[in-house]
Amino acid sequence: TQNTAAALAHFHGKHVFIHGCDPKADSTRLILGGKPQETVMDTLRIHGAEKVTLDKVMKKGFGDIRCVESGGPEPGVGCAGRGVITAIDLMEENEAYTEDLDFIFFDVLGDVVCGGFAMPIRDGKAQEVYIVASGE
Repeated sequence: TQNTAAALAHFHGKHVFIHGCDPKADSTRLILGGKPQETVMDTLRIHGAEKVTLDKVMKKGFGDIRCVESGGPEPGVGCAGRGVITAIDLMEENEAYTEDLDFIFFDVLGDVVCGGFAMPIRDGKAQEVYIVASGE
C-alpha cells in the first residue's frame, strides 16, 4: 500500500490518503519516515471522542500523503474490526475524506476474521475496490 501510494503521489501528482486498518498501526510508518503515530482508538480511549480531531490523529508524510491509523482495542478486550468501524465513522465526522483526494487506501490486515475490516467495502464507501495480495 505504501509503495503504491508513494508512487501515485510522487510520479503522478495524485492526492492520496492512507487509512491504516491494522491493529498494529504500521500501515503508514514508511510514509511517515519510520515514526509511529497516535491512533484514532488510542486517542478515543485516552481523551474521548470530542478530542479525536484531524490535527491530533492525521499526519502528512512523503508526497503530502495524509495518514491515519485506526489502531485497535486494548489487548484481549473488544473487536479490532469494531475499532475500524469506529475510526472510519470518526474520520467521516471530522470530514477527513475530502473531495480533492484522488485515492483513499484502507490498508486492511490479511487474515480478516470479522466483518468490521470489510466495512469500507460493505457500506458503499468506495467507488471502486482493488484487492491487492502478496505472498509476504
